[in-house]
Amino acid sequence: MQIGGETMKRTYKFKLEPTKQQIEQIETTLNLCRWLYNSMLEQRKLAYKHWNISLTFYTQKKELPQLKKEFPEFNQVYSQVLQDVCQRLDNTFQAFFRRLKNGEKAGYPRFKGKNRYDSFTYPQSGFSLDGKYLKLSKIGKVRIKLHRQVEGKIKTCTIIRKNGKYYACLSCEVEQKHESTGKQVGVDLGVKHLAITSDGEFFEHPKYLRKAEKRLKYLQRMVARRKKGSNRRRKAVAMLAKCHEYIANQRRDTAHKISRYLVDHYDLIAFEDLNIKGMIKNHHLAKSIADAGWNQLVQFTNYKAEYAGKKVVLVDPRNTTQVCSECGQIVKKTLKDRIHKCSCGYIEDRDINAARNILKKAVA
Repeated sequence: MQIGGETMKRTYKFKLEPTKQQIEQIETTLNLCRWLYNSMLEQRKLAYKHWNISLTFYTQKKELPQLKKEFPEFNQVYSQVLQDVCQRLDNTFQAFFRRLKNGEKAGYPRFKGKNRYDSFTYPQSGFSLDGKYLKLSKIGKVRIKLHRQVEGKIKTCTIIRKNGKYYACLSCEVEQKHESTGKQVGVDLGVKHLAITSDGEFFEHPKYLRKAEKRLKYLQRMVARRKKGSNRRRKAVAMLAKCHEYIANQRRDTAHKISRYLVDHYDLIAFEDLNIKGMIKNHHLAKSIADAGWNQLVQFTNYKAEYAGKKVVLVDPRNTTQVCSECGQIVKKTLKDRIHKCSCGYIEDRDINAARNILKKAVA
């Protein structure tokens, strides 16, 4: 049964295929936005240092019309895109003040260097979808690869540059869909297998990083040998970045497929609340854990479940492997022990036993 629910935000990412002229305009927009960001940051620093004044988003936003008069090149950028740059800087400062208040490592906002400012946003208007094209104010009709249907009302459009390619992220307001299956599952995340369910299903760990290690080492040596600042080094860095991007895309694809399966088949999905940062400190397992992308899988399952009106629960991981899911006794095991054998007679794969314990904790 499917029931309409509350609205929520959902983001779609599509590849763009701009012409040479459109690429020039996108790059010009990025450069001008970066220049504006750095100028406003400098303005805030000086105002506080010399006059003890904290400039706000609205103060700097009001100065944009005058900026356009003094620097006509800013007329090449849509007005709301410039306003979003002000908002972006203000959000950075708000996060800085929040960290200060909480006693965390603050990290004062930094200037954006060349190739360190890779996106700009149309926050309300200035963009529209027209068949196979995305109309962008001041840039034109850019070819877009719509590989899936966009649902809901498009609220914002962000243009992103990554490794020489361009993408559009469309943030939409969609209605939640509730599709009930009446089933529940516990999921144990592992190194040998990426995910194991309490129903006895195993999802393989593809080990994309391990498979690409030889290629990565070759490219890293190439970068190290090239002279800093040279064109040959820039090309080598680009090749290395593309290789890392390809691995990340493979890992993301796997996480999407597994999370989609879980959300389609279950109403409640339980994971362990793992301290992944702490686990990576174990040098024997660090590479395998990082390659698995556990956190990404949980995040993808979480947002898909939210959209489908389902629930993801994170439970305390303590003793999920050692406890017998049948009788509750503690059965000590080392990492090499792959079978759970209990005195009550219950014998099962250790990961399935752990997944059953995870589900029990979530339901309790």
